[in-house]
Amino acid sequence: MANRAGYFKANLSGSMEYKSFVPAPLPPSPPIEFDEDIANLLAKASAQLAALESISSRIPSMGLFVSMYVYKEALMSSQIEGTQATLEDVFEPTAGANVNRDVSDVVNYVKATNFAIKRLGELPLCNRLLRETHAVLMEGVRGSEKNPGEFRSSQNWIGGAGSTLRNARYIPPSPEDMERAMSDLEKYINSDDETNELIRAALIHYQFESIHPFLDGNGRIGRLLITLFLLEKKVLSSPALYISYFLKRNRIEYYDRMSEVRSKGNYEQWIKFFLQAIYESADDAAFTADKLVTLHDSDVGKILAMGRASNSTMRIFEYLETSPIIDIGKTAEALGMSFATASGAVNRLIKADILVQSGKSGRNRTFSYKRYLDILRNGT
Repeated sequence: MANRAGYFKANLSGSMEYKSFVPAPLPPSPPIEFDEDIANLLAKASAQLAALESISSRIPSMGLFVSMYVYKEALMSSQIEGTQATLEDVFEPTAGANVNRDVSDVVNYVKATNFAIKRLGELPLCNRLLRETHAVLMEGVRGSEKNPGEFRSSQNWIGGAGSTLRNARYIPPSPEDMERAMSDLEKYINSDDETNELIRAALIHYQFESIHPFLDGNGRIGRLLITLFLLEKKVLSSPALYISYFLKRNRIEYYDRMSEVRSKGNYEQWIKFFLQAIYESADDAAFTADKLVTLHDSDVGKILAMGRASNSTMRIFEYLETSPIIDIGKTAEALGMSFATASGAVNRLIKADILVQSGKSGRNRTFSYKRYLDILRNGT
């Protein structure tokens, strides 16, 4: 049965028959009904995003914090897909070369995010950019055998372990219908639609997830697409919003709300959920930024009070704000200082109650900026 979101189409025949979804092009027809709830949520979400933008513009060290926000979004978006990793796992000095597949998933998400944002300065937000970003996301990790960087040429489906086309929870468009749907979505993303950009972001994310154009990695690329769209439309000036903070906590409802659009054409209930996600995520990002700034200022004060030793200590501290778990050898190498100088600075940071040593011993000891990590860990 068709509704304004699309219809389910029969494929094959007899015992092999299955029904895949064919999404209607955006924008919805009839148009979105802007009731009082949507209007209020839109106002709240827009105001909170503006507050986050204001905070971001006033904080000199916000660029450092945003890089941490990218890690947080990468971790939570990957956790939605079942990845078992923690912030500590991701920030371990060996994480880049880590053979742990869960950690590699998160590290690749960070690489894909940074790649996509840089590429957005060279290309419009288009299918080519999404495919290139997908190639970075899937390089050398689980799913790397599933055509990284290419839209699928076979039917996929969503369901529990061992599910098939016959008992799948949801079957996205066939490859032919998928190609048409992605072409339509690309046109909508780059259209002059005057609908509010947050409403458009909700529609675009829903549509991408319904199309499911890749064999793997659709959820992560779809959530990154939200950030990329808001950056391109200048709603955000940096990737300071980690929307997966909300979506992870409401994972079942997240999927159910999108399913209701497909089954009933009810975009409005999905938009309300999405706007609440934007509001709560922006609120948490602003709150986190405030706590990080307070911690930063307090710890900088401690270091400046060290007198002549403050220079090398400050260099280690600045490194900590991008790599909150360190070992002395790798840190000394990264900063071009001797092991002895780095070791002395680390000891001063421990005495100042800024760094905490891990349980390891010897030259392979690691040290963590614990209070910094505690702030970032909220929600993960």
